[in-house]
Amino acid sequence: MPGFLSATLLNAAIQMLIAALFASAFNVLAGQGGMLSFGHCAYYGIGAFATLHAMNAFSGQGLLPTPLLPVFGAIGGAVTGLAAGWFSTKRSGVYFSMITLALAELLHALAPHLKSVFGGEAGVPSMRMPAWGFTFGSAAEVYYLTLAWVVVSLALLYFFTRTPLGRLTLGLRENAHRLKFLGYNVHMARVMVFVISATFAGIAGGLLAMSNEAANYSLFEVRLSSEVVLNSYIGGVGVFFGPALGAAVMTFFGYAVSDLTRSWLLYQGIIFVAVMMFMPSGLSGIVAWWQGSKQSAATLLRYMLGWTAGTLVSAAGVVFTVELLQRLMADDYQFSLVAGRAWPAIQLFGRAWLPGAITTWLLPVALLAIGIALLKFTSARWQALNDTEAA
Repeated sequence: MPGFLSATLLNAAIQMLIAALFASAFNVLAGQGGMLSFGHCAYYGIGAFATLHAMNAFSGQGLLPTPLLPVFGAIGGAVTGLAAGWFSTKRSGVYFSMITLALAELLHALAPHLKSVFGGEAGVPSMRMPAWGFTFGSAAEVYYLTLAWVVVSLALLYFFTRTPLGRLTLGLRENAHRLKFLGYNVHMARVMVFVISATFAGIAGGLLAMSNEAANYSLFEVRLSSEVVLNSYIGGVGVFFGPALGAAVMTFFGYAVSDLTRSWLLYQGIIFVAVMMFMPSGLSGIVAWWQGSKQSAATLLRYMLGWTAGTLVSAAGVVFTVELLQRLMADDYQFSLVAGRAWPAIQLFGRAWLPGAITTWLLPVALLAIGIALLKFTSARWQALNDTEAA
């Protein structure tokens, strides 16, 4: 695949793989264990810095050959996860979430002052060294190295879900009190799950460090912790590969849209709200819906097309409104206004739109109305089909 992708898309593919692994590691704790961490970027960042210091050891020759260096990210994540998990897992629910958030914020506040470890404002740079006949100077070699680590890590995480401890993790989520009455050490089980999740988050951070050959304390920002939460729930935490799917899709969305508009974070928020409201099981829920339905593939495809068309038309209305308002409120446009004169036209999608003309605002309203009507019509037909067959 690297031979068919541009350098930009290849870099996006590397970031998608890393984001998928990070989200899958997070899902072991949140989706399977029922422990919603708001500070998982701490183990991701520690893994990145541990890998960078391992790369810089021995005058830049590294502690291990380049392909093996993410091991130090795993070690860094595991050690930090053991320390943080021991305290945070003594509580559950919202208290657990607040402790993880506080620990991550504490690390974010301390990191700029610990220059010998985190490099201060400039961060820690490094360089990938040749090993095993590869230079690791091209994006294609980094892509294959990242792909290998992500595939192996996801396989290990999937294997973990099949182990007795993996089954016990589901019990922690469903009813920890019952496990305690059955004689299990619930705190120790939570710590083990926490450490496993932090270990693979550290590997993801190590892969990021190898890809970028640098890192700074911004890796500890709460934004990264919130992103992994949003990506995981958009993909669906109820299915093993759901978080990986959500992270890959949203990372690509960020790459594709961030160069086109400054409002891409707003769109990301709208997508999250829409998915949580209308598809609580996430994108992976579509696959489960398809597999669990008794209807023919042609019927399902017809309804899928109806919902997709309604979503796209509604999205067009939202995008038009957001982009028009963004340009309308921009400083350069506001400075161009002259008192007593009509507002000048706004260039959008290759055309000039007058903000004072009612037709300008009727278009997005009409798109939204048509899109919502399509969605409601398709949903009503689907409900009627199911009711008829049930009768």
